[in-house]
Amino acid sequence: MPSRTLLMTLAGPMQSWGTAGRFARRTTDLAPSKSGVIGLLAAAKGIRRTEPEALAELAKLRFGVRIDQPGSLLRDYQTSHSLDEPHRDGTVAERFYLEDAVFLAAVEGQDDVIDDLAEALRRPYFQLFLGRRSCPPSQQVLLASVSEPLEKALKGRPWAASKHHRRGRETSVKLWMLCDAQPDERSDTVQDVPLSFDPRYRRYGWRQVHRVSVEVANPDADKPRHDPFALFDELEG
Repeated sequence: MPSRTLLMTLAGPMQSWGTAGRFARRTTDLAPSKSGVIGLLAAAKGIRRTEPEALAELAKLRFGVRIDQPGSLLRDYQTSHSLDEPHRDGTVAERFYLEDAVFLAAVEGQDDVIDDLAEALRRPYFQLFLGRRSCPPSQQVLLASVSEPLEKALKGRPWAASKHHRRGRETSVKLWMLCDAQPDERSDTVQDVPLSFDPRYRRYGWRQVHRVSVEVANPDADKPRHDPFALFDELEG
């Protein structure tokens, strides 16, 4: 059957896409993980954590992401106490997030599967979030569904960074793109294929990730960055 690519915009005040953090230290990758985005799509479709067969079908989709606005790293220091043991010392934990980041994510699959996912994103069954429940998206996740291969679809989209981020930069910029690797591509190995989201038995498989830079045009290259002190300079002059 013919294949299509579903494009998504992942933008919000905070995001967190950890593939390695455990226990008291929860780190975040610098780009959305396949397991995190598949989890988002599963939530949109109403697939529960205890339905590994339905999850396995989504995990077969080819995945890619373009880093349009890297954002900045935020460290959140947390303490907690048990209501059952109020006199016991509290637990200390660290949580890491990406602030003010924007990504284009894509999955490629058969026409009927992609069309079904696009409709689910229009009317999600569960609340969507960007890696963690405390990270809701700030804009509509669904961007487009196109009859193009994954790499071509990601390369051809306009730069999705905020206007503030685009202003004052070059007329074209290079962005990193990370995609499920083809057999002949140089790649890194990441444990990032969701096999089970069941809280009692979470499991993740391995995938190969190919990293490449792409060049996109900057529509705001000729616009200066906002300078909050410019008015004072004019008054002194």
